[in-house]
Amino acid sequence: MRFTEHELTVAVTAAAKIVAGGKVGRRAKGEAAWDSMSKIDRYHLLEAVGSQVLPVLLALPDVEVPAGTRPTFTDAQIGDAVEQTLGETGVGRLRQKVTVAARLTLVRTALAQLPVRQDPDALIVPDSLDGL
Repeated sequence: MRFTEHELTVAVTAAAKIVAGGKVGRRAKGEAAWDSMSKIDRYHLLEAVGSQVLPVLLALPDVEVPAGTRPTFTDAQIGDAVEQTLGETGVGRLRQKVTVAARLTLVRTALAQLPVRQDPDALIVPDSLDGL
């Protein structure tokens, strides 16, 4: 699947906000937890979540996404992409299952927050930019 840079950014940020709200020891949830984090903590969290989510999003199969809709994938397609990108972990079966389940949850969260696909042909150039 070919995602735009904006779509990938929105997806990773949404998944990171969910993770930030679920950290043990934090009282704030969701957006409040995200807002209370320092910029460097946000960066580290985005980097960690991105390293888990981005390879899976890029491994998803190519699908046509009509303008005005979000891309949709079956559970099997998402599961296959997770398995494909997981590689050899060298851990036991139980820990591997937990890793797969966690990554599946992150990817589903990211996909659910993708913005609606815009029609590139319907973009309007403001008059102030016309002729630049």
